[in-house]
Amino acid sequence: MSAFLVSTFAVAIAEIGDKTQLLALFLALRFHNKLAIVAGIFFATLINHWLSAFLGVWISQWISPFWLQIGLAASFVILGLWLLIPDKDDSPEQIDHRWGAFVITFLLFMWAEMGDKTQIATVVLAAKFDTLFWVVLGSTLGMMLANVPVVYYGEKVMRWLPMALAHRIAAALFIVLGLASLVPLFWPS
Repeated sequence: MSAFLVSTFAVAIAEIGDKTQLLALFLALRFHNKLAIVAGIFFATLINHWLSAFLGVWISQWISPFWLQIGLAASFVILGLWLLIPDKDDSPEQIDHRWGAFVITFLLFMWAEMGDKTQIATVVLAAKFDTLFWVVLGSTLGMMLANVPVVYYGEKVMRWLPMALAHRIAAALFIVLGLASLVPLFWPS
């Protein structure tokens, strides 16, 4: 269960201000069918994170638990620092609407997630917890928790929440989480 909770929390935080969250906002402004956008995000995330978690579980067979814990801590701290560098919206200006909101969202999210913070977090978490199911379930839920509100309410939220503040809060949470994950290694109970 901790794999599920940590994956959900980590991916939801990593997604704050991420390029895929900006992509969700961009698509919500372009298309009226919000449910199709949400479905595209869901299926793209599910497939992408399943493949990422599969890689992470495979990696866990070759690396000792001590180094996996060190890798998890380091990756959280690095992700926290990475969050301090805001992503820019590199969404295409012209979208061919004949493909529909679902297909376009699915394809753009699959592409945008390649090498993204949340994909890397999913690989590391699956390696650490050595479980595909709970990490994929948690990371997909975390992605949906971060993006579904943006699809439905993003334009309104962007008016009152400064993105720089959201990035700093998320970065601090990741760095604290990374440092806290080292505690069991050096101060076992």
